[in-house]
Amino acid sequence: MSLAPIDQLVSNRASPLLGTIPIPGDKSISHRSLIFGSLAIGTTKVRGLLEGTDVMSTKDALVALGVEINRDNDGLWHIVGVGLNGMISPVAPLDLGNSGTGARLLMGVVAGQKITATFCGDASLSSRPMARVTNPLAKMGAKITSREGGLLPVTIRGTRSLMAAHHCSKIASAQIKSAILLAGLNARGTTIVSEPSTSRDHSESMLRHFGASISQEVAEDKSHRVKLAEGTNLRAADIIVPSDPSSAAFAIVAALITPGSDINLYGIGMNPLRIGLITTLIEMGGNITKSNDRTEGGEAVADLRVKYSQLHGITVPPDRAASMIDEYPILSVAAASANGTTEMLGIAELRVKETDRIKVMADGLISCGVKVDFDEDSMRVTNSTVNGGVTISAEHDHRIAMSFLTLGMNAKAPITVKGCTTIETSFPRFATAMNQLGASLANGSPT
Repeated sequence: MSLAPIDQLVSNRASPLLGTIPIPGDKSISHRSLIFGSLAIGTTKVRGLLEGTDVMSTKDALVALGVEINRDNDGLWHIVGVGLNGMISPVAPLDLGNSGTGARLLMGVVAGQKITATFCGDASLSSRPMARVTNPLAKMGAKITSREGGLLPVTIRGTRSLMAAHHCSKIASAQIKSAILLAGLNARGTTIVSEPSTSRDHSESMLRHFGASISQEVAEDKSHRVKLAEGTNLRAADIIVPSDPSSAAFAIVAALITPGSDINLYGIGMNPLRIGLITTLIEMGGNITKSNDRTEGGEAVADLRVKYSQLHGITVPPDRAASMIDEYPILSVAAASANGTTEMLGIAELRVKETDRIKVMADGLISCGVKVDFDEDSMRVTNSTVNGGVTISAEHDHRIAMSFLTLGMNAKAPITVKGCTTIETSFPRFATAMNQLGASLANGSPT
């Protein structure tokens, strides 16, 4: 069944999921491909770019900043870079929609340019914390004004005379780190970012791919440190975007909890800092096998085969959170079908995503009959009969929506999910792709 994007979807109990599902390009790498290609000298070609609304918001913002970006009929994107000092002040505010990655990374870009730009977004993005990025950028020399509490709209008046900083982040965040490194491209001196643990390192890999001088080390205090040398010029470099492991997570969990399932996923990104969920599911007894390991565009890639498995609960350590922070909602769905209790620790960052993902997932799971206990920084889910027969608001959070649609595939009664249009931000045609495997996702009222 082919389904157009719609706000409300109903997930009915699924048949065994069988076959191959195409997974869209990695969202994190897609954002960065556009941004780093725009800052490089020459034309960068990108294949496999995720064409969801979040990434397209970043593309539109870069065009407003004076970058020429075009797409061929065969899906190849061409980015004509303007160099580190070639952007222009946009004539209107940059509307990043729901994209926190696009907003925060582009703030770093604008801070190092002699331009002024105002950032805005939808209601969800406008409620999310930006001071964690704007404060260090201001210390580097950018002039920044925002709504009270550091919220959007944010106006940044950049400068080409930023001073390099050594920023010690209290949390491991790829967005904070990347924004500072992007500003550091135009800073005087060596830019250093220290984190308590290593966050996603796509920006570091891409900076190397474009010719920057960057290093990573573990400091004496056990913090993870990234150093970007002064005077770096980026040169155009073509990119193949791997399939997104965060998007693959929903099909993987759906197959693991749906009896008789056996699916294949090809070209999935295997960056060690992105596969915490896969590691966790295998520890829980998940039958996930990897083959055809390779490198594409500087990123590790492999093919996966996933079969139905009887999972068991485990304790997920807090130091794994950075490698799977977007996957805890769908992990909680897997945990509902796993024998025993699954405990997730060190997940406070989920509270400042598109929604308070701990509370929204816990409330929804409880309404379906699942036993859940949670606090500010952890959640525990115990094996339960998933009753379903409820309507759940995803609060327009794409990962919440896909998680509850996955839960419905193994529920006694259909689960209706409202707020599904944002699924297009990361997984266009999700419902259609899942139905082709054997799921039963439909528009309107339960069947």
